[in-house]
Amino acid sequence: VQLVESGGGLVQPGGSLRLSCAVSGLTFSRYNMGWFRQAPGKEREFVAVIRWNGDRTDYADSVKGRFTCSRDNAKNTAYLQMNGLKPEDTAVYYCAANLQRPATRSNEYNYWGQGTQVTVSP
Repeated sequence: VQLVESGGGLVQPGGSLRLSCAVSGLTFSRYNMGWFRQAPGKEREFVAVIRWNGDRTDYADSVKGRFTCSRDNAKNTAYLQMNGLKPEDTAVYYCAANLQRPATRSNEYNYWGQGTQVTVSP
């Protein structure tokens, strides 16, 4: 199983990035896809999740209204569109796959990507 994130980088405050998570080695359309992030010196935290069929999403309060997750089951890829980025969004972002339910706790996820760095700075 492989989850490969891409799309991170350096962006100014107020800018946008779209992260992608390409998945192989499992039946992607059966899995709920979560996004988490970890800033230096902090614990990994929940960002967003999308249900296996795309009909339900959930977001951390800190990103609601700014971030949108989506998926394309034909391409085995999940996305996180991030708008209105703030310096406090700086972190390594991870995607993860969960078969049971669209969970917000990281310990409920079975598979993880390697992460992609997002840095928001003037």
